[in-house]
Amino acid sequence: MGFFDDLFAKKKEDPRPKIPVEKNCEKNLDKIKEILAGSDDIIYRTFFVGNEQKMKFAIVYTEGLADKNLVNEYVLKNLMVLSRMADMEVHAFRHQVYEVIKDGTLSVSDLKEIDDINLAIDMILSGETALILDEWDKLLIIASKGWPTRSVSEPSTETVIRGPSEGFTETLRVNTALIRRRIRDPKLKIHQMQIGRRSKTDVAIVYIEETVNKDVLKMVKERLDRIDIDAVLETGYIEQLIEDNWRSPFPQAQYTQRPDSVAGSLYEGRVAILVDNTPFALLVPATAITLLQSPEDYYERFFIASAIRMLRFISVAMSLVLPAIYIAITSYHPGMLPTDLALYVAGSRNNVPFPAFIEAFLMEAALELLREAGIRLPAPIGSTIGIIGGLVLGQAAVEAGVVSPLMVIVVALTAMAAYATPNYGFAISFRLLRFIMMAFAAFLGLYGVIWVLLVILIHLCNLKSFGVPYLSPFVASTTSLKDFKDIFIRLPWHFMKGRPQYLHRMDSDRLVNNRNTIETEEGGTDEKK
Repeated sequence: MGFFDDLFAKKKEDPRPKIPVEKNCEKNLDKIKEILAGSDDIIYRTFFVGNEQKMKFAIVYTEGLADKNLVNEYVLKNLMVLSRMADMEVHAFRHQVYEVIKDGTLSVSDLKEIDDINLAIDMILSGETALILDEWDKLLIIASKGWPTRSVSEPSTETVIRGPSEGFTETLRVNTALIRRRIRDPKLKIHQMQIGRRSKTDVAIVYIEETVNKDVLKMVKERLDRIDIDAVLETGYIEQLIEDNWRSPFPQAQYTQRPDSVAGSLYEGRVAILVDNTPFALLVPATAITLLQSPEDYYERFFIASAIRMLRFISVAMSLVLPAIYIAITSYHPGMLPTDLALYVAGSRNNVPFPAFIEAFLMEAALELLREAGIRLPAPIGSTIGIIGGLVLGQAAVEAGVVSPLMVIVVALTAMAAYATPNYGFAISFRLLRFIMMAFAAFLGLYGVIWVLLVILIHLCNLKSFGVPYLSPFVASTTSLKDFKDIFIRLPWHFMKGRPQYLHRMDSDRLVNNRNTIETEEGGTDEKK
C-alpha cells in the first residue's frame, strides 16, 4: 500500500457495541423501533414479496430526508410487483437473494450490505433506506438521499467583478461535484469521514495526490481523527479544533464559499476540508499572504491585479495603525506635522472635551456597533442603517463638539481600509488589534505603536499553520526566489511556471512552456521567451 492508502486505511472505531443483524425480519425491525422510539418522522413499511407472497420484507427510512418517489417507484414497486414474476422458493431464498433482489429487482444505482443495526440507523438518519430481508442476516442499504436543498447561487461573502458566480451550498455532495467539475483529474481524491458523536456530520478531505504536501495531509487526517465532540454544525467547529495555536487572534485556516478558490488552492498543493450543512470550505495551510489574495487576482491582467493587490496591502496597514498614529501624533508628537497642519489640528480639537484616545475609542466603538447592526439586520435595512447611521452619527458628533472633524475622516478611512481585506476573519483580527494599538499609543505615543507592531511581527514569525510558517515565503526554510512572483505583485502567467515551494513537496511544474510562439498578421512569428 502507498502513503495515501496507508493514511486513510485505518478508520475511526465506533465506540458503540455492535448490534448484529438476525435472520428474522420482525426481530430486526423491533430493534430498530426500540432505538428510534418516539421519532414520528421514521417510516416503517412491512410487505410480502414473491409469487406466493411467503417472504416478509420491511423498509425503514426518514421522511423528509429520503426521496419518497425513489423509494416508491424503484424499491417498493419492484419488490411488490415485479418480484412476483420471479420464481423464488423459501427454502432456496438464501441462495437466490442476491441474484433476484440485489442484481435483478432493485433498479437503484447504489446498494450496500451491512451487518450492524447501529450502522444501519446512522444511515437511515442520513437519508438512506434500509431494506430488511427475512431469513437473511444482513441489511441492504439503498442510496435514497433526497432532502430539499438550496440551489447553487452567487456567494454572498466573496463577490468579484470577474469570475465564476457559483458558490457552495449546504449539501456536501453538491460541493464536491462543483470541485470535480473544475478538476477533472483522477488524482483528485475525496476521502469522507464522520465527526460528532451525536451529529454524525459528514466531513470530506479533498486534495490532489501529486501536488499535495504529504506532511500537511497527514497532519490534517490526524487532527480530524482526534476530534471527539458531540456535534459539528459548521466549519468553524473544525477550524477551532485543529488550528495550531488557539491563543492567536489570527486565523490559521482560510474559509471560502467559492469552488474556484478551492480548486486554485488544490492546484497549489493545499488541502480542502468540506463539512456537510455549511457552504463554507476550509483551506489549509493558511498564510498571511494567501489570506490577502483574492480569486480575482488571477482573472485580471497582471498589472491590474498587481495594482489592486498593492492597494490591498496598504489598506491592511492603514486599518491597523491609522487611528493609533492619529492619537500618538496629536497627544505626544505634534511637532512631526507641518506648522499649518499642526495649528489646524489643534484648532479643530479646541472645543473637544475628551483626549484623543477617548475620542478615537468612542468613534471606533460606534463604527463597530453600526457594522454589527448592519450585518444582523435584513439586507435592505442593514445597508440603509449603515449609511444613514454613519452620516448622521458623524455629523451630529462633530456639531455637538464631541469629536473633531479630522477624527471622523480618520475613522472613515480606517473603515474603508478594513473592508478592502478579502478574508473576513483576517480583517476582524486587525480590528481587535487596532484597539490594543490605540491604547498603547495613548500611553507611549509612537513608541507604543512600534512596540505593538514588533510584538505582532514576532508572534507572526513564530505562528504556523499545519507546520507551514504563517509569514511564508519570507521565513520559510524552503523558500525560493520564484515564490516572490506572486506576493506583493503578480507577474504574468508565463513567468509563474512552478508552484509555491513552501506549499508543495511533489509535482512542482504548473506551466510547462513559459511562452508560446505567436503567429503575427504579417505571416511571421513572434518568438516570446
